[in-house]
Amino acid sequence: MKIQKITRQHRRDFWAIYECEGCGATENGEGYDDAYFHQNVVPKMVCKACGKNTEETGVEFRPLTTKYPEGFQV
Repeated sequence: MKIQKITRQHRRDFWAIYECEGCGATENGEGYDDAYFHQNVVPKMVCKACGKNTEETGVEFRPLTTKYPEGFQV
């Protein structure tokens, strides 16, 4: 899965539309705006439509950057 669009954000919590790289299905979800979430959690999310994650689709994953720098207290 990848983040298609962040629809709203409060501090580091955000709500977004996630898109599957394999089948193109979209779903709404929540997230946390830190490097760990963008680099480790998002690519391991499993699509509800096709049941695959980013590794299984064979697509190179490029994580988003965070809104605030790492270690910055919001």
